[in-house]
Amino acid sequence: MGTYTIKKPVLTEKSMMIAQKKRGFTFLVELSATKGQIAEAIEKAFDVNVLRVRTVTTTGKVKRRGAKRVSVALPKKKKAIVTLKEGQSISLFDVQK
Repeated sequence: MGTYTIKKPVLTEKSMMIAQKKRGFTFLVELSATKGQIAEAIEKAFDVNVLRVRTVTTTGKVKRRGAKRVSVALPKKKKAIVTLKEGQSISLFDVQK
């Protein structure tokens, strides 16, 4: 799968707090990606050492949208929280105070 395993970083208040306190960096990934593939893709893309990968799969929800209130099924999503070796960081998650 390579680097296409990673879709995009998740930059929310909660993910930024995890990045600062626990060295955990959150990414949206492909549904079919395994923890090993995710770790390999992160190491290759950002030149860091991955210690642990935790994944969360959220179910797709049905929402009502538009003027006619049509039901639309939103897709499933998979997040990966990647913990790095001590002293390493990913520049996307650096925040100026």
